[in-house]
Amino acid sequence: MRFLKHPLIFLLFIAVISSSCSDYQKILKSNDYAAKYVLAKKLYDKKDYQKAYPLLEELVSVKRGTSEAEDIYYYYCYCNYYLDDLISASYHFAQFAKTYPSSKRTEEMAYMNAYCYYLGSPVPSLDQSNSYRAIEEMQLFINQYPNSTRIEECNVLIDKLRAKLEIKAYDTAKLYYKMADYKAAIISMQNMLRDFPMTAYKEELMFLICKSNYELAENSVDSKKYERYKSTIDAYFTFIDKFATGKYAKEAETIHVKAKERFALYKPTN
Repeated sequence: MRFLKHPLIFLLFIAVISSSCSDYQKILKSNDYAAKYVLAKKLYDKKDYQKAYPLLEELVSVKRGTSEAEDIYYYYCYCNYYLDDLISASYHFAQFAKTYPSSKRTEEMAYMNAYCYYLGSPVPSLDQSNSYRAIEEMQLFINQYPNSTRIEECNVLIDKLRAKLEIKAYDTAKLYYKMADYKAAIISMQNMLRDFPMTAYKEELMFLICKSNYELAENSVDSKKYERYKSTIDAYFTFIDKFATGKYAKEAETIHVKAKERFALYKPTN
């Protein structure tokens, strides 16, 4: 700022800033809770959440049970949210809804609790506990407020979370397959098809289940080969029933022919 180059104006500017900081510290350290509330609200409205937070945190306890308590807790919840402390924010949003069930803000707070979990949902490669919790909280909100204007948004967010879980499940299954852990790959792929029956990966997964069964049989001890080649054949028919003209059909047929030959070879004689 060009005007700060003038020595006198610069000194006055520093004095004003110092005075402002000094006044804040005085009120922060005082027992004047009325002044603290006025300042906290002023700072909150100015979006200075960092400074508003310690004032509100103290007021939440001091003003509990008073006519101002609900407003103070409301601002405090959002301070946590705007300061990106999503864990604390979700907790306090939920507590607000429990503490003030008849408040006009209760629906908003219940939604914000769920939304914090949504925001805390990480990229698909990481643990998805928060994604599952976010879906649970969103669904709970939908059940509690079926006429809410936020229902459509909740459903959109749930779809986004499920898409993330789908990618996570797919990547996990493919990783098992690439590691040649065929038993784990089969279980993971079957679980994914159960959990995401409309997945775009369905054709690939059903083919890989067939192929994994075959590879598992090939690498098994003789006593388990018959059973596992049979599983390969069963998986082939399940796959070909749905994707007879798909891009994996020819390779699946090759696997099927080999599996039938080996199945007959290892068939028990008694």
